[in-house]
Amino acid sequence: MDVLYYIILLPIVAGIILFLLPERLKAIKALFALIVSIIVLYLGFVVYGYESQTVQLALVPQTAADGSILHELLVGAGQYLTLNIDPLSQLIALFVGGFAVVIAIYSSRSVHQKKKIYHFYPFFLITLGSAIGAVLADNMLLFIFFWGILGFTLYKLIKGQDEKSSAAAKKTLIIIGASDGIMILGIAIIWQLTGTWNMSELDLATSSSLEIWAFITLMIGSFTKAGAFPFHSWIPDFAQHAPASSTAYLPASLDKLLGIYFLTRLCVDIFRVNQWLTLILIILAVLTILTAVMMALIQHNFKRLLSFHAVSQVGYMILGIAIATPLAVAAGLFHMVNHALYKSGLFLSAGSVQDKTGKEDLDDLGGLSSRMPVTFFSALIFALAISGIPPLNGFASKWMIYQSIIDFGHGSGIASQLWIIWLAGAVLGSALTLASFIKFISGIFLGRRKEAFDSLREVNILMWLPKLLLAIVCIGFGVFATNWVVPGLFESYTGPFEFVGVWQSSTVSLLVLIYIVLGILIYLAGNIRNMRKADAYIGGETFYETAGYRVTEYYNTIREMRPLKEIYETAQKGWFDLYVLFKKLFYGLNLLFSKVHTGVMTAYAIWIFAGFIIIMLLLL
Repeated sequence: MDVLYYIILLPIVAGIILFLLPERLKAIKALFALIVSIIVLYLGFVVYGYESQTVQLALVPQTAADGSILHELLVGAGQYLTLNIDPLSQLIALFVGGFAVVIAIYSSRSVHQKKKIYHFYPFFLITLGSAIGAVLADNMLLFIFFWGILGFTLYKLIKGQDEKSSAAAKKTLIIIGASDGIMILGIAIIWQLTGTWNMSELDLATSSSLEIWAFITLMIGSFTKAGAFPFHSWIPDFAQHAPASSTAYLPASLDKLLGIYFLTRLCVDIFRVNQWLTLILIILAVLTILTAVMMALIQHNFKRLLSFHAVSQVGYMILGIAIATPLAVAAGLFHMVNHALYKSGLFLSAGSVQDKTGKEDLDDLGGLSSRMPVTFFSALIFALAISGIPPLNGFASKWMIYQSIIDFGHGSGIASQLWIIWLAGAVLGSALTLASFIKFISGIFLGRRKEAFDSLREVNILMWLPKLLLAIVCIGFGVFATNWVVPGLFESYTGPFEFVGVWQSSTVSLLVLIYIVLGILIYLAGNIRNMRKADAYIGGETFYETAGYRVTEYYNTIREMRPLKEIYETAQKGWFDLYVLFKKLFYGLNLLFSKVHTGVMTAYAIWIFAGFIIIMLLLL
């Protein structure tokens, strides 16, 4: 079991060592981080082969007792080092290692660029070790310890080099930190109810108020980490101001894996969720899908557009976990993995575009497909996958979620009776996602290219290779979804299940490939003959060659529609942002209490006496 020590401690210790190296040795740091990430991925495969078990680690051998107080303290602390090795934790740990390798490769090319994060690679490795520690931890105190470190490294992996990025970093730290504090309250309630810290020993029925509050407080932590409504508002600000490597590594992949992992633990392993909590979860899931995708539709900044989709897709995962049938849980977990694949790829693609052009507004771009062909191909695959286009992986997981919703409708609870609403919301969200990514792809890669980009070239191989690998995996996970991927990855945790609908991913993929080949042949046949090409005649004017049509203008109609216009204006003022609302509340209370400080001694005496009376009444 030494592997369990190494897979957690190796990246953390390596990250601490990198702090000692001067920042000018970025290339060495990048190579070191990549090597450590590859080793951790290898160890992830080793752990993936273990049988399910609970492991008690030890800081010191108990047989080597020397009677010292330090030895006794270390032995006592060992009781909290309990790990749970089961198919779910093994799967998440494996993908955490895989994404670390991908991001390490991508970020290694950017070590020569300016305005990078100070000590990026040390925090990168500490994040890797802490994420795996949180996934494998069975003891809740050990779990919250690693979980809290991830909040700090998230804060450090955003630049903070100007006022806006500093504000985004502070907002992220406050929201994540507040949710961690709420989780500690939930853990304390569970200890009070059960007397154990180990998640594998828990089975709570959510039939009492304390059990319900324990579930809600821990659910808030998982929602905040994953970026679900209404605790999502840190993600758009983080994505806009953080480098592509940081965004692809945390909000796009690791945070989604960890947040949904913990929600799965809560709903499947720790609690038996009652029908009303199930209804609340599903309502929040559908709201997450629709509200975030509606915000994405009107974005001009492509990083904010992607960030709102990083929120929207979480709703599908929550839907699957909330329904909690074997098919639904497998669908939610499959969508979690799929989202981490194509969303990290999308952020890396966006980072490549920004690196080459210096732009992040769709109005300033266009026509880059011929200049950046690999980035265009990868981004197109990711965009089609997240939009649920067959035969890609995003369609496969969404199709499973649709099936699980329909099957859920056969139940008797109030949430089951409203199944058609949940299905309609999920399908509508997918359609709006496609509409949004038509804007993304056409705004960046299609249309007229500006003269300033005529000499543009594709990014370095170290930046396009990770995207291409992720795109290939998206295709493979979609093509082999029903035959290999889903049964192989998820049935060991969920148990066996049957697909409700008819979907053979390999057969459909073959048909799609045949149609693509036929389409190419027809296109080539139509271009065999020489045809005269001429621009449209517009009254003798010659501006056609330079005319451009901004794709964002077509989507402004949505912003101006009533009542959407009022809703968007309200959202722009921050009324749907819990961070802004609480900030206004605290500022208001501060202003109110400041009026109490009149400088008159009599007034202070009255307030002291009134406070004393209130405390006495509460004690009685």
